Amino acid sequence: MQREIDDIDQELLRLIDQRQRCVHQLCEHDGGGLVGRVANAASRIDQLIKARTDSSSISQSDQSNLLRHVSSVCLQALHQMRTAYLGPMDSYSHLAALKFFGDATTMTPVASIPAVFEAVARGDALTGIVPIENSTDGRVVDTLGMFVRSDMQICGEVLLPIHHNLLSKTPRAEITEVHSKPQALSQCRGWLASQLPDARLVEISSTAAAAKLASEKHGVAAVASIEAGRRYNLDVIDANIEDNPNNVTRFAVLGKEQLGSTGDDKTALLFQVSHQPGALADAMTVFKKQSLNLTWIESFPAPETKNEYLFFVELTGHRDDRAVRSAIDTLQKSTQRLTILGSYPRAVDDSP
Repeated sequence: MQREIDDIDQELLRLIDQRQRCVHQLCEHDGGGLVGRVANAASRIDQLIKARTDSSSISQSDQSNLLRHVSSVCLQALHQMRTAYLGPMDSYSHLAALKFFGDATTMTPVASIPAVFEAVARGDALTGIVPIENSTDGRVVDTLGMFVRSDMQICGEVLLPIHHNLLSKTPRAEITEVHSKPQALSQCRGWLASQLPDARLVEISSTAAAAKLASEKHGVAAVASIEAGRRYNLDVIDANIEDNPNNVTRFAVLGKEQLGSTGDDKTALLFQVSHQPGALADAMTVFKKQSLNLTWIESFPAPETKNEYLFFVELTGHRDDRAVRSAIDTLQKSTQRLTILGSYPRAVDDSP
């Protein structure tokens, strides 16, 4: 049996070598940008797995992770790509980056969401990844604020199911403090109130930093990922403690490229209308007239104004599609500001 496994492994390596050669030829032929290649590869992998009809004992999520890793190995052999993310390692942003890019990509942790944008803008990183919204807490204000102030394209999206865990080296009965980032504590507030009513909740910069502290200080538990618990050798006191079992965070992949159409895309826009009755309603009819489905809309205070707002809108379709292009052209005439934040492949939800 072991000999048969060895033969299969040899065949897998041969096929990966063959795949890498095909990727090399494809890159020489299409001449596209590297971030776009990663985004397109991720989209095609999602479509491939979704279209499979034969049964497998391997989950779709694991199949996706496996193929994305192989894809990242093939691309990294041709181009050294650096990705910035909100660190440290094993933060949810890190896990989202691994899910999208694969772990052959060079990952650079930075201290804040603005620092991710700045790393990409300066060229320190080719791309970056930032949280944009959570199904429980809604929009991520720091990310939207940076899109308002910077010139950056969205080149992809990642849907990451968020499962929080209570991690510690301290027995449950002796836990006096629970540390995590504010959003994680908020997403587990009901569970923590009922299960650890006397514990003090302490906000900290990241879930991974909370896990590190829990490994060093008696009486402290962290709300963090299983991966962070493994890194710091923590016990799982309780798993999946989030109040919403369908808790998902959506991440935006940053870059400077304009991606071509894949046939299953979304487009994000940022616009501002005049501060008068009916202006927003008139602007929104543009999408209805073109039969475009809006998948997300958020308002955001306009900088240096009183009671005026910018609007983030995401819709199905690519900026080069006739209906999308027509809507953008019409919207341009009735807005004070209009920015196309990007067109990118729609992420497939592979959560169980």
